[in-house]
Amino acid sequence: MEQRHLGRTGLRVSRIGLGTLTWGRDTDEHDAADLLKTFWEAGGTLVDTADVYGDGESEYLLGKLMDGLVPRRDLVISTKAGSLPDPDRRFDGSRGHLLSALDASLARLGTDYVDVWHVHAYDPLTPMDETLAALDTAVGSGRVRYAGVSNFCGWQLAKAATWQLAAPGARTRLASTQMEYSLLQRGVEREVLPAALDLGIGLLPSSPLGRGVLTGKYRNDSAPAGSRGASEHLALFVEPYLDDTASRIVDAVTTAADGLAVTALQVALAWVRDRPGVAAPIVGARTAQQLTAALSVEALSLPDEICRALDDVSAPVHRYPDHDWSTL
Repeated sequence: MEQRHLGRTGLRVSRIGLGTLTWGRDTDEHDAADLLKTFWEAGGTLVDTADVYGDGESEYLLGKLMDGLVPRRDLVISTKAGSLPDPDRRFDGSRGHLLSALDASLARLGTDYVDVWHVHAYDPLTPMDETLAALDTAVGSGRVRYAGVSNFCGWQLAKAATWQLAAPGARTRLASTQMEYSLLQRGVEREVLPAALDLGIGLLPSSPLGRGVLTGKYRNDSAPAGSRGASEHLALFVEPYLDDTASRIVDAVTTAADGLAVTALQVALAWVRDRPGVAAPIVGARTAQQLTAALSVEALSLPDEICRALDDVSAPVHRYPDHDWSTL
């Protein structure tokens, strides 16, 4: 698998990443082992998790598998901290919480460092410089090699990255931002992606298949057994992308796939993988067979005319004061 630099850093990652959102909850140890081995044998390196996935079970399971199945040195492990299972306070970016969460993540993963550590979301109750100082402490201690953020809007990302760049050598530059991005969700193109491109931050798209909807599996107004749309935990996650607008985009993806003699999954994944600024979409497959289907996109590059057609049918509304407002 082709390797790409993560933003303006020396770290190289596989241009498709493996997501572990369901590990330890809907994905058991046997299936997780099959997924990790399939990914590794295909040349994949970037594996993404978080301390809240499965209440920590995702990290624990990944650490258990690294203990004998796949060498730690062959993987680029990305994890996140800052989300809370608390309806009254969903995010905690305080220094104390983040550094304690990092220690707990390392213990579950069974490793003394993570390659990329992300702040899971912006915490409006904590000064940003305090949150960012925790990243510097983590990198300075050797427990983290590269740092990033997740789910920061445009001004939050720009402010955080600029703060880090203001003291080169003393502060850790942001390597990456993880955001939802697909043909069904192009909101990052308004401000987040332009900021990331300008500041040398690599984008790691989550849900690059539109929460599974872009595969076409929900076209008949039904959720196939075993799908996320049929899952007790994830049905509400999929539901927003089952409207008429999404249906038109899925139809266009399917038409393009038929014309290229490939699958809708491959078309949707290739589109987001090759967007400017993207380092590696994170794919969360349920089975090794599904993952193999996703990894087969390595050989596919979409023709320019297909990309333009997909761009047109999924184009987000850009109005003042977006970065291209002067053309309106």
